[in-house]
Amino acid sequence: QVQLVESGGGLVQPGGSLRLSCAASGTIFSINAMGWYRQAPGKQRELVAATMKRGRPNYTDSVRGRFTISRDNAKNTVYLQMNSLKPEDTAVYYCNAALIVAEAAPLDVYWGQGTQVTVSS
Repeated sequence: QVQLVESGGGLVQPGGSLRLSCAASGTIFSINAMGWYRQAPGKQRELVAATMKRGRPNYTDSVRGRFTISRDNAKNTVYLQMNSLKPEDTAVYYCNAALIVAEAAPLDVYWGQGTQVTVSS
């Protein structure tokens, strides 16, 4: 069984910073990609940032230059450093991982439970 556990959400003033963490645990053979999505009230879930095992990370346009995704492969952990936060960044942020649990297993996608980020004065 694979679990993704997020932490680091909370309430912050506009212009402030938060750092989200997501640790994957359980039976994991290899993690291909890890990323962060968010869902604001009344809106669809959207990709915020993603990082593959190799290559450059991807960001949605609205966060590029303010958010940084990073990954610690030894710890199966992905981070999202969020700077210069804006009220429109308010959402539930979900961690996502595409991984395989055994050498011959298919690639599968797992989600965390979500962490609330609220940007307000």
